Amino acid sequence: MIDYAHSVAAVLNLRTIDVTAVLQLLAEGATIPFIARYRKDKTGALDEVQIQQIQDEATRQQEYADRKAFIEKTITEQGKMTDTLQAKINSASTIAELEDLYLPYKPKRKTKAQTARENGLEPLALTILAQDNTSPFSAAAGYITENVKTPEEALQGARDIIAEMVNENAQVRAGMRRMFEHKADVQSKVISDKEAEGIKYKDYYDFAEPVSKIPSHRLLAVMRGFMEGVLRLTIAPNEEEALQFIEEIFVKNNNESGEQVRKAVKEAYRRLLQVSLESEFRMALKVKADEEAINVFSENLRQLLLSSPLGSKRILAIDPGYRTGCKVVALDEKGNLLKTDLIYIHEPNRLADAEHRVRTLVQQQQLQAVAIGDGTAGRETEGFIKKLNLGLPVFLVNEDGASIYSASEIAREEFPDQDITIRGAASIGRRLMDPLAELVKIDPKSIGVGQYQHDVNQVRLKERLDQTVISCVNAVGVNLNTASKHLLSYVSGIGPSIAANIVAQRNELGRFTSRSQLMKVPRLGAKAYEQCAGFLRIKDGDNPLDASAVHPEAYSLVSKMATDLTVQIKDLIGNDMLIKQIDAKKYITTDIGEHTIRDIINELKKPGLDPRSEVRQFEFANIYSIEDVHAGMIVPGIVTNITRFGAFVDIGVKQDGLVHVSEIAHKYITDPNEVLKLNMEVMVKVMEVDKARKRIGLSIKQAQEPPAVAKVKPNVGSPRNSSKPISPKTEKDIPPVSMNDALSALKNKFGR
Repeated sequence: MIDYAHSVAAVLNLRTIDVTAVLQLLAEGATIPFIARYRKDKTGALDEVQIQQIQDEATRQQEYADRKAFIEKTITEQGKMTDTLQAKINSASTIAELEDLYLPYKPKRKTKAQTARENGLEPLALTILAQDNTSPFSAAAGYITENVKTPEEALQGARDIIAEMVNENAQVRAGMRRMFEHKADVQSKVISDKEAEGIKYKDYYDFAEPVSKIPSHRLLAVMRGFMEGVLRLTIAPNEEEALQFIEEIFVKNNNESGEQVRKAVKEAYRRLLQVSLESEFRMALKVKADEEAINVFSENLRQLLLSSPLGSKRILAIDPGYRTGCKVVALDEKGNLLKTDLIYIHEPNRLADAEHRVRTLVQQQQLQAVAIGDGTAGRETEGFIKKLNLGLPVFLVNEDGASIYSASEIAREEFPDQDITIRGAASIGRRLMDPLAELVKIDPKSIGVGQYQHDVNQVRLKERLDQTVISCVNAVGVNLNTASKHLLSYVSGIGPSIAANIVAQRNELGRFTSRSQLMKVPRLGAKAYEQCAGFLRIKDGDNPLDASAVHPEAYSLVSKMATDLTVQIKDLIGNDMLIKQIDAKKYITTDIGEHTIRDIINELKKPGLDPRSEVRQFEFANIYSIEDVHAGMIVPGIVTNITRFGAFVDIGVKQDGLVHVSEIAHKYITDPNEVLKLNMEVMVKVMEVDKARKRIGLSIKQAQEPPAVAKVKPNVGSPRNSSKPISPKTEKDIPPVSMNDALSALKNKFGR
């Protein structure tokens, strides 16, 4: 694909030399994280997003070239290629234009026009199309045969031929495509007797919105209703305007023949063109909507995977429950299972026993924090634990997908002797320790942070989500001696089989003490080592650089830096005074440029720094179910999901509330990500509570009204280290405050 470097660069507005370098590295087997991190000097410091765009655009252009070659070959083999047609093919810039030119020569199922041609009616069609003063009715009488019994049948056959010619005319299709793009509406109507069955699609029972403006989430909702047989879906411009455009091309005279052509045009539009272009636009809009939904999911997944970790702590993890009790496990600093138990906190006569069991477990296992699943009975379990005053931080942990993990092959492999409830509790505890390491074991679609993820192209979704996971894993780095094979498999250049081999060697020979020992792992060759080494960390190894993101290929350079400063490498790492003395330009060579030198110096300052922030405690208001929620309340919440139409916020009850995009900020925004991030803490005002449908409408901007000068009232917010829930505030309790000032105050208060 290197041949496409110049055209790819032009499309993406990048330097050709940089695009060429990227395509060359990709062709050599380099991964996107490796190129973005360790080949900045070759690529002009392009980031992962730009490198991915280069790969995608090069692939698109390759597919275009392959299709063009196939079309040229097919038409040539038919003996129908002309210089004019070849010139049109050469000037085509999109697949759609190519397909329009190919359509008349494309093998197809038997059509009405083909039948008419077989009946000898093509000369009649051409006579009518000429639109001279010949009477089409008189001419049709000369085409009566055994298969064509009347002049009317002859005229119909001629119109069928003309209709196909209209449909296959490249000029018509190009113009109609522009009309669909700019003037067509997506329209849906409920199918008779489906009103009750499809009540969730009520908003789309009589719906219309321009193709050019319909947002992805509404299109996907309409298409879901269409696929479920609730809605009738059409995509079309105004028919009169469409017919007028085509008639201007084909109708040349206002006579009897012209009237026959006009009828053929209408038949062509209704039977062929409109159907064909509606199908094409339905697919194109679906692809576009899919891509936007996938982008939303990908960004949410990235934020979730990069959630703040608690780190290596001994954890008391609880999977809450009512009737079946709460499953309790104790985990050591590495996430290994130490002890399990079962407590019942919703039966008064068993509360004392539950308290004794928890206190004993905490004391015996020297536990340092508590993780509680945020699902059913989560808030009640949190309240029980806090009343014990254990002196430990307590965290509610998002448990989406925990049940999927519990029943998975991965969970059975990790906990072969435990049932699914214990596996789920252990997963909740591990999520608190390191969300990234635990979430990579679950199909991202099960995590619940997207919009319409089950309606989009599943192959493309998996591809993008895998890219996101790989990007996050490599951005954080992986501890070579503690990582599971599932986490290792996402490291640049490794994959599942090599990851399994790494774990097998670690189990057999003990911990790795040097990155170079990776070369002894079966199937991990020089190329794989080049790709993965910089992303793997070895703490307390033979070489202090093995705990950093400095690539082994640069070790000699760091050694030279240390030698020039007359110190050991270990003395240089983390020593700002010494690092400031390094003259970056002194070490630039033909192989190592300034970008790499700067990265190395920054890494020496804080080796192996985890880019994720530190986890903090959060307190919900004193509400536990939707029955406790009333319009006018102002309460703290956590952003749990972001879509194009708004954000979902957990306010401590079983149903997340929705903040519509129009209720997020006082300024106009089109994307909630402009203001919000996953797991962000916000104050929200309850606007509406629909208990029957279990829906809560929230507003962020109305929780803080904008004055000329704004201040945040002290203690309004979500305290970090208090065991006392916040009392819900009403609107009059909160002073007016601008959105910007409120968010700034939240950032200052909570470090976000």
